[in-house]
Amino acid sequence: MEKSIAVIRGDGIGPEIIEEALRALDAVERRFGHSFNTSEVLMGGAAIDAVGNPLPDETLTVCLASDAVLLGAVGGPKWESLPGDQRPEKGLLGIRKGMGLFANLRPARLLPALADASPLRAEICAAGIDFLVVRELIGGIYFGEHKTTGAPGSRQAIDVMAYGEAEIRRILHVAFQSARVRRSKVCSVDKANVLDTSRLWRAVAEEVAKEYPDVAFENMLVDNAAMQLVRNPGQFDVMVTENMFGDILSDEASMITGSIGMIPSASLGENGPGLYEPIHGSAPDIAGTGKANPVGTILSVAMMLRYSLGMPAEADTVEAAVDTALAAGARTADTAKPGETVLTCRQMGEKIAQLIQEV
Repeated sequence: MEKSIAVIRGDGIGPEIIEEALRALDAVERRFGHSFNTSEVLMGGAAIDAVGNPLPDETLTVCLASDAVLLGAVGGPKWESLPGDQRPEKGLLGIRKGMGLFANLRPARLLPALADASPLRAEICAAGIDFLVVRELIGGIYFGEHKTTGAPGSRQAIDVMAYGEAEIRRILHVAFQSARVRRSKVCSVDKANVLDTSRLWRAVAEEVAKEYPDVAFENMLVDNAAMQLVRNPGQFDVMVTENMFGDILSDEASMITGSIGMIPSASLGENGPGLYEPIHGSAPDIAGTGKANPVGTILSVAMMLRYSLGMPAEADTVEAAVDTALAAGARTADTAKPGETVLTCRQMGEKIAQLIQEV
């Protein structure tokens, strides 16, 4: 099978982790006889430095023409002094909007081999942590109006959060359909006791839930959800929420599974290619040191194989290789205990690529 993949290395540790993701993809290519044609394009700080634009037109064109997009990470202090609409993160928001990627899927699974890396108590970890955060990605406060008015000393900032019924309904369907192939439980997270957007969200969620009588459903306020994630994460199967709440809760979810470096994500639309990236940032403080963890990016490759390329067996193989590597004690700096051998980013990538050929 032949597939085209747009590759955005990005900033900070992005180029390093993408290199190991491509190494894993090469291993899949060799084992299964596929042909993956990659096209490298610019976005984020690297694009600003090269052409003065965080999302060049060519990048979006190439991404839309590909079967899938693989992204490292964007941003860093180098560009923080730029106006908001010219910063690297504007490229990320722009590509999500331009590709119509309204559904962000972030799995949170604690592997037994990494139970000691979780900050939660052993008895909580022993109960199991395996849930999916489904985050609405191109609506809400991140895409509303942003403005600051007034003179210093009396300034006022305004950020508008808006959601339409259709936006809410389509992400709820993604959550319920995802639950049907998992454990058939959906928890919709909102702030309906305060926000009108959340009251509409809850009303639509309850309507959609009636279309899925085989799926257990509950509403939960976002502050309670944040507490329950550290108190009893095993209760969750699929958690669905709006853009800002999902951004915060999915990062919390990543840490209870041991390290933010372990978590992949898929951003999907109704049609066209999906975008796959680890959920961590560009970590410029460790760029070039070999300390980056490539596992989240490699697991993003597995999600890409499953959701966009129609290769579930290949996805299973990548995930099995990661599990086998970790079970054998392979650790990067963020997951190693004191005294354990620490692998570099490249060494971890090479180990997993080797196992893809063997598992």
